This record gives sequence, C-alpha cells and structure tokens, in this order.
Amino acid sequence: MSGVVLEPTFENHLEEGWARRALVEDVRHGLARPPFRLTPRWLYDERGSELFDRITRLPEYYLTEAEREVLRREADHIAELTGADTLVELGSGTSDKTHTLLRAFTAGDQLRRFVPFDVSEETLRDAARRVAERYPGVHVHGIVGDFTTHLAHIPTDGTPLVAFLGSTIGNLYEEERQAFLAMLGDRLAGGGWFLVGVDLVKPVERLTPAYDDSRGVTAQFTRNVLRVINRELAADFDIESFDHVAIWDPSLERIDIRLRAIGDHHVRIPGADLEVDLYDGAEIHVEVSTKFRISRIAADLERAGFAVRNVWTDRRGDFAVVLARA
Repeated sequence: MSGVVLEPTFENHLEEGWARRALVEDVRHGLARPPFRLTPRWLYDERGSELFDRITRLPEYYLTEAEREVLRREADHIAELTGADTLVELGSGTSDKTHTLLRAFTAGDQLRRFVPFDVSEETLRDAARRVAERYPGVHVHGIVGDFTTHLAHIPTDGTPLVAFLGSTIGNLYEEERQAFLAMLGDRLAGGGWFLVGVDLVKPVERLTPAYDDSRGVTAQFTRNVLRVINRELAADFDIESFDHVAIWDPSLERIDIRLRAIGDHHVRIPGADLEVDLYDGAEIHVEVSTKFRISRIAADLERAGFAVRNVWTDRRGDFAVVLARA
C-alpha cells in the first residue's frame, strides 16, 4: 500500500436526538408492565464501556483471549482464503480487536478500505483516525448507525468481508439473530464473506463465573443501565438496591442476565412519563448471551443463505471463529 495517510470519511445514519428517543421508547416498552426488560445497548455509555473493558481482562472472562488466539493464528489464512479488499467491522467500538486482521490484510497490500460501523460517532471518529494513521494507504470509511437496521449501507463493491466479533451475535434473541443474518445474507449475496466469533457451549461451572466475577465488575456493569436511565431521564432508581443475577438457561443454552430488586421500589421516570412499581424479588431482564454448538451456528448461517467454509477454535475449544460466504 501507498505510504500516504488517507483522511477518513464518515456517514451518519442516525437522526439528531436518536439516542434519547430510542431510550425513551425502550424504557416505556420494557418497564410499563412485567416481564420487565431493558435493551442492553444502554449499558455502553462511557462508564459502561470502561467497565466492559475491565471485564474482558478478568481471569474469569475467557472469551476475548480465546478469540484473539484464533485470530492471531488464522488471520493470514483468512486474508488468503477470502481475497477481500474491504473489511467491515460491525460494532467496532475502538477497533482494538480488529488490528490482527488489519495487519494480515495489509501485509499483502490487498486491503483498500476499512469500514468500522458503530452507534457512537465520537468513538468511531477517534478509532478511525488511529487506524488511518497506522495503516497508510487504507481508506477508512466510518458508518454511524445501528447494525440491526442500517446494514443496507455497508459497501459491497469489490470483495467485502464483514467481521462480527466478540460473540456479540449471542446478545441477540433468536428472532433478532435470524432477522440480522437474513438481512446480511441479502446484502452480501454477490459473494461477500462473513466472519463471526461465537462462544461455545461448555460446562456451566466455567460459564457462569464469566458473567458474575468475584470482583463484582460485571455487577457494576449491569447496574450501569439504571445509572444511564437516572442520568438521561431523571429517574430515581436506587441502583445499589438491585442484585446482579446471571442464570444459565439449559433449554435455550444461554446466560440470562438480570437485575433483581432488593425490597419494594416505586420508581419515577419523568423523562419517559412513567412510574414503575417493582416488588421485592422482581427482575428486570437486561441481556442474554447465547452459547453455540457448531451445528447450530452453521444451521443459522445456512438458513440465511451463507455457506460455511471454515471453522476454527482455540486450543481449549471454548470459542469458535466461523468463516462463511454468501
């Protein structure tokens, strides 16, 4: 690639005030009546993102290192197999986890464009500038949007590879996951590639500590959703009067993360024009983390029009990275 640093470009598909309107809608829909549920996207304000970064470094949280092990070992192979000249990263954040792929794709001068895709414009712009400086000659084109609704805006000219890492796909409910994969399959139908990281089913005694660590960092992270609602919508949740609960659901093979009320609560949320009564033991569902068997993710992908080409796992068999072509 040329040694010239190219100026990043951006497109924003989120209307001004989108975040607050979406938060109000989610709170009204999720807390109006039981079963109570909040959308996990509100976990990730600045404080939540910092807490999640701490989680990924905890000894109990094996996912990040297991995926990184696979990518370090197979990145060159992925670049060779796909021949992709555009790398798209969904839910890119700081793009830190993508550097292993970026190094492999730029080593052979095959990458002409990197497309980080995220809802946070500020985070995206900072990350895009760092990537552009680190990989001269690569055009960084950031897309600000929600990957569940704005997939139509990812580029498909040339040979694109869409990366969806960190087992983020497991945070989607089954119907959401199928809709997402179907949209992506349609978008890449010209022959694009999809690289997805998935956490694998394993004994519950290894799973649950990753979502309920001994230091209580995950509990702080889960409670952060209430902190966001208090700040943005002038709510009066007593944040410390909620227990973080991580439950393994064997029938759906997923971790179900909830907040459980300690004592009775009458919560006012003026910004959403809502008042909520939560009785002792009442639970608010915050997030799921589905665990996969290879056969399950392969079936999901094939149903959406993808053909699975390769599956790689870490040495312990905890985590898989799946490469598929539309």
